[in-house]
Amino acid sequence: MNHNHPRTGPLTIIVLVFPGVRLLDVTGPIEVFASADEFGGRYRVRVVSEDGAAVITSAGTRIGADLAVDDVREPYDVLVVPGGPEWETAIKDDTLLDAVRRLHGMARCTASVCTGAFLLAAAGLLRGRRAVTHWRQSRQLAVRFPSVRVQPDALFVRDGPMMTSAGVSAGIDLSLALVEEHFGAEVARAVAKDMVVFMQRPGGQSQFSVRSQVPYSRQETLRPVLDAVVANPGAPHTLAAMSRRADVSVRHMSRLFDEELGTTPARYVERVRLEAAQVLLETGDDPLPVVARRTGFGSAESLRRAFVRHLRVTPGAFRTSFRTTGTGTVTGTRVDTDTAMANTEQDRQA
Repeated sequence: MNHNHPRTGPLTIIVLVFPGVRLLDVTGPIEVFASADEFGGRYRVRVVSEDGAAVITSAGTRIGADLAVDDVREPYDVLVVPGGPEWETAIKDDTLLDAVRRLHGMARCTASVCTGAFLLAAAGLLRGRRAVTHWRQSRQLAVRFPSVRVQPDALFVRDGPMMTSAGVSAGIDLSLALVEEHFGAEVARAVAKDMVVFMQRPGGQSQFSVRSQVPYSRQETLRPVLDAVVANPGAPHTLAAMSRRADVSVRHMSRLFDEELGTTPARYVERVRLEAAQVLLETGDDPLPVVARRTGFGSAESLRRAFVRHLRVTPGAFRTSFRTTGTGTVTGTRVDTDTAMANTEQDRQA
């Protein structure tokens, strides 16, 4: 447990809600802390809104509040600031930002979920700090708040008393990390098993967003080249081959990739191949050497190196941890991180 303060009573968690907040950003962390109470944790969760009234979430569901912001007058343990799809409107709400600052001033730790990082940044609480948000908004966070050191591939980040997390489910990862800090790994592990989630997910956000991170090109010359790579990742997509397809010089092709996508042809091809390999691992039973050949990596070792470099997880661990199960006589089962990572040696031997 964190010994920065004595455990004389339950730890208090304040969850700030506001109109348009995302429902799972709120309920995910609350479920983690409530479940922890069943396994040795001691939490008191309070939902706080600006005036103490219920709010309507982005899903149209009403969430009641226990307290108004002004009712919180004593120091407490953790402030959770959720996000919402209308974050661009939220960061212009001076009253909401004042509430974030006030509540932060009494919290030992302040944590955001998903686009809640924008509220912390707009309130001036992330200056010079490392932070993360949902991968779709990572660039926006970096551009709007250049003093924030955005970590685009992390699931959650801690920098001093500030914690930020990625997409909505990463709020659960962050909350489990807090439970472990407060009450130890055994309690956090019990909560993870009870909720049928990973205590620590292997990999980062990029495993969910590879193709979406590639911008759409308006260049008529480049679009067919990009489409050809996606259509057949296993083909020999060398720089020379792509240049011949577009009928341009190698130098011009490299410049187009840099200007349009901010990357090199080789890196683009590898990322597309990586995504194709992920799909095959999730949906099929082909051995790793076959997956490697079909996706253009050539060998299982090259495939393994690409997975570790980009996703920080081996292909075998990825297959075990992230593939879906079919319906029928086989039931969906959770495989814990230890089981997933045990495939590392199999990857090396493939």
